Amino acid sequence: MSGGLDESSPSSGRASLSSLSDLKDLELSSESGCLSIVVLGASGDLAKKKTFPALFHLFEQGFLQSGEVHIFGYARSNISDDGLRERIRGYLKGASDEHVSEFLQLVTYVSGSYDNGEGFELLNNAISEHETSKNNKAGSSRRLFYLALPPSVYPSVCKMIRSYCMNPSSHAGWTRVIVEKPFGKDLDSAEELSAQLGQLFNEKQLYRIDHYLGKELVQNLLVLRFANRLFLPLWNRDNIDNVQIVFREDFGTEGRGGYFDQYGIIRDIIQNHLLQVFCLVAMEKPVSLKPEHIRDEKVKVLQSVIPIKHDEVVLGQYDGYKDDSTVPDDSNTPTFASLVLRVHNERWEGICYTYNIYYYLELCIFVTIISIHNYFHS
Repeated sequence: MSGGLDESSPSSGRASLSSLSDLKDLELSSESGCLSIVVLGASGDLAKKKTFPALFHLFEQGFLQSGEVHIFGYARSNISDDGLRERIRGYLKGASDEHVSEFLQLVTYVSGSYDNGEGFELLNNAISEHETSKNNKAGSSRRLFYLALPPSVYPSVCKMIRSYCMNPSSHAGWTRVIVEKPFGKDLDSAEELSAQLGQLFNEKQLYRIDHYLGKELVQNLLVLRFANRLFLPLWNRDNIDNVQIVFREDFGTEGRGGYFDQYGIIRDIIQNHLLQVFCLVAMEKPVSLKPEHIRDEKVKVLQSVIPIKHDEVVLGQYDGYKDDSTVPDDSNTPTFASLVLRVHNERWEGICYTYNIYYYLELCIFVTIISIHNYFHS
């Protein structure tokens, strides 16, 4: 399983999401007006491998209706509508060519800069034309902007959205912005970025996400932890010997070395994707499944982590990493990391959480291994 949004097959999705369909009818029936989804960075790696396939699965499951939704791709690449469609077609799996083509007809493309108003004016005109063509009631449109971009361009892009692409009225419709991980490079840059975005949008308009939380295995952790009578009393230091979180990818940077080399395996994978998994494994039972209650328990776990010892960290770089033309010749950015986390609390005192993260291995896998004490060992 590779990192990203859940990519279960459409057939299994229909069966498992029937209750979600009922929930959708109950909770979303009050919203009307066409929905415009804008994928910024549409020609990039994240968009074609994760964002568009995730939107396609929502389309397959009936959450995106062709009469209500249109998807706009925006990037600097000089390509046509059909050019973008062909780029993403090969990543839309598990459905007939007819369904894929039907989805792709919802996708159009606008080319422009990320720091210049001209391109965003064109984008706003395209969105407005679509809303008008659907006889949309003024001010009732819904605009969702997904930033499949590096965080260095978040501020300029969000300023452009705020200046040129907001929904004209907030009475019936809305504008929402989704920003992806990594959220800055360190605490200072994260706080600065948060302040910059906070000046442009309120919290109801702004969504900070980690797409790894969409994986089925990760979503099931809460159920495994707190709704399973077998595991619930065993989930502590008295019964668990150690926990290993293993992440392996069978590919390298593949042309995205310019981005990856700025962050490395620790910022790109550990401090977001795998730290979220660690929190779900180690945290106490939340008061409820409301986001703020889950967040509070995650924070408590992180506050209990002992500073990492230097002699319990191993870093490395795979052979051939610098063969990527987008990677500097003198790069020492790690593509492998192994480290140990220790949690200082009553549940986990003395237990090691070991991370092993690799790029460019033959096997592509993500597993969390919970090792139980062997009480029968002689």
